[in-house]
Amino acid sequence: MAINIRKATENDSPFLAKMMLQSSRAGKKDGIFDLIFNTNDDSKILPKLEALTKTTAKAHCNFNNFLIAELDGKSVGTLCSYEPRIATKEAFIDALQEVGCGENCVEALDVMSCCDFALNKRTLMFDFMEELEGFIDVGVLKTLMTKSLLTARLKGYRIGQALVEIGSLETILFYKKLGFKQVQEKECELYKEKFGRAGQVLLEIEF
Repeated sequence: MAINIRKATENDSPFLAKMMLQSSRAGKKDGIFDLIFNTNDDSKILPKLEALTKTTAKAHCNFNNFLIAELDGKSVGTLCSYEPRIATKEAFIDALQEVGCGENCVEALDVMSCCDFALNKRTLMFDFMEELEGFIDVGVLKTLMTKSLLTARLKGYRIGQALVEIGSLETILFYKKLGFKQVQEKECELYKEKFGRAGQVLLEIEF
C-alpha cells in the first residue's frame, strides 16, 4: 500500500482535532487541551480544536502547518511543523481566545511554560506526530517526517526540534530512530502535578 502525503486543508479539521487531542494526552488521562478547556469530555473539546485549526491567529496548530498521510484515500496520520518566531505563545493565546477560551487558557499555558526551553527562532519545530491505531508499523510516521524534512531543507532550514514528555519512551525512541538526538531535559513539579510526567525532553535533528 502506497502512503500519500499531502498538505492539510480546512476540510481536514475534524481529523486534525482528533490527532491533536490524541497527541496531547499521549497515554495520560489529561493533556494540555483538557486543562485549557477545563474538561476531558471529547464531545466538548473536539469542536474547539476543530475551530482552533482555522483561526485567524496563526498558531502552531493552524491547519496550514500540517501534513496528512493517506492510505487508500483514508487519513491515517498527521505531522505539524512550524516556525517558533511566527507561531508564538501569544499567537496561540490569541487563537484560543478566538474559539472562546478565557483567562483559563493563560493559566493553563503557565503550566507548560515551566518546561520552556530557549529555542532557536530559526529552528523548525515538529509536533502532533500521530497515526491512527491499526496503522502502526506500516511506515506512516517515517514517511511524514521524510517529506517534512525534505520540504524544510528546500526552505533553507537545517535544524529541526521536537518536545516530548519525559517518560514517553516509545515516542522518544521513534524520534531517535528518525535521527533525532536528545539535547536537553527539564523537570518541573507543576507539570508533574498536572500531568503525572516529570517534564519534557528537547530532541534535535540536523539535516
